[in-house]
Amino acid sequence: MRVGPGTRVLVTGASSGIGAATAVAFGARGAVVGLVARRANRLRSVLAEALTAGAAPASRAWTADLGDLDRAEAVALDAWDTFGGIDVLVNNAAIPKRRYVDVLTPAEVDETMRVNFASPMRMTLALLPSMLEVDSGCIVNVGSMGGRVGILQEAAYSASKFALTGWSESTAADLWHTGVDVRLVQPGPVDTEIWDQPGNDPAHYDGELAPPSLVAEAIVTAVEGDRFETFVPDLGTIVEWKSGHVDEFIAALAQQRAAGASASEPEDPPRAARGPEAIRTTT
Repeated sequence: MRVGPGTRVLVTGASSGIGAATAVAFGARGAVVGLVARRANRLRSVLAEALTAGAAPASRAWTADLGDLDRAEAVALDAWDTFGGIDVLVNNAAIPKRRYVDVLTPAEVDETMRVNFASPMRMTLALLPSMLEVDSGCIVNVGSMGGRVGILQEAAYSASKFALTGWSESTAADLWHTGVDVRLVQPGPVDTEIWDQPGNDPAHYDGELAPPSLVAEAIVTAVEGDRFETFVPDLGTIVEWKSGHVDEFIAALAQQRAAGASASEPEDPPRAARGPEAIRTTT
């Protein structure tokens, strides 16, 4: 798919961070952009920025709490009707949940899974029959490095992103012989509001943060390209290493908690400490 004037895009979590940058990036290519998020004032500002960047005048915003799954589905269907179709659905909205599992509550896990996994699932299934009918479309799921490697203190968040990753892989296989593409973008540490949300314990990671615009451009590139999965920044080697050294990986994470801060580097496994320190929630 080539992104340009007339491309109809729906972006969730669009009031700040990666979602806002993505809306502007598609807008700069002349797309018709639909923005979805909870904060109406912020959405109006992002919509204005996208229009200034070049988004089509038909672009608009929907205010919605995507933790309300019926509302999430209704917004997706309304956007389809309003724009006369959706070419690209960007499932970006997510909430953090930094809490050690021994103090985590079932309600916190349920909320995290509802927003981070069930909402994109419901919006995808709402639009999929229409996409298949026209045999065209692209579903972009914004995951996290936490969807490929477990993160200390983030069992609920990692569970939601692992679920989104598995869902994306199977969906891509199911739709392989159709005109509907699936893309999975896995951000690393990115400078978004997710680091400072109430109801979360302080993060262990205190390293560099990539700008949201880097992920936004990767999303546009993923839509136009043919790769299923994109890591941005490219931390794929950490995933590869963890897959063959999971015991060392978990031990290194455990060292972080024992130290009460960032992990002290073990002397030998070259990536065991570096991996956990580099991985953080981003969306």
